[in-house]
Amino acid sequence: MSLTVYRSSESIPYTGPELRPHFILSRFRIEDSAVVAFRGPCRVETAHLVDWEDRLASDHIAAKEMIHFLGEFFGITLREGVWIQRHLAQEAAARLRAKGLEVSRDGDDLFLGGGKLSVSIVTASPVSVLLHLGINLDAEGAPVKAAGLAGVLGAADIDGFIDDLLRGFEREWVSVKRATVKVKPVI
Repeated sequence: MSLTVYRSSESIPYTGPELRPHFILSRFRIEDSAVVAFRGPCRVETAHLVDWEDRLASDHIAAKEMIHFLGEFFGITLREGVWIQRHLAQEAAARLRAKGLEVSRDGDDLFLGGGKLSVSIVTASPVSVLLHLGINLDAEGAPVKAAGLAGVLGAADIDGFIDDLLRGFEREWVSVKRATVKVKPVI
């Protein structure tokens, strides 16, 4: 299974309904499993939350600006999608640590300086597994104690982080695919 990674220069608000089958196809014309990155504000009301724990608590998600990584994967299970989500979060944390930031990870959540740096969810649709990882740039408006990368990293560092994370994810995807086809079956 192939994968396309794409970074949009367009500012796109994330409100929740973007986490749906074929959004990437309809918005970016990518007919493949894909991860796209874009910047934009985030405001997900309770009715659009996918996480039942958060919905039942009447939570919402908000930030003035985030880096959004939106993925759609065909031919995988929800469990595989969660592993992909955790890997992406771990790789994001490692790349931010390499820039000198004291970022920690708990499951799919990233933290910086005592504040929540990210939001993330994975869900299944009838045709695919969907992923959203949002990393705060400007956490203003967040309903929890949150941290952001703006003011901590320069614009070039943020752009480099986005591109490096996408390229690294693509390399890992290709490597995993190769690992599954190069082995002799055991009977």
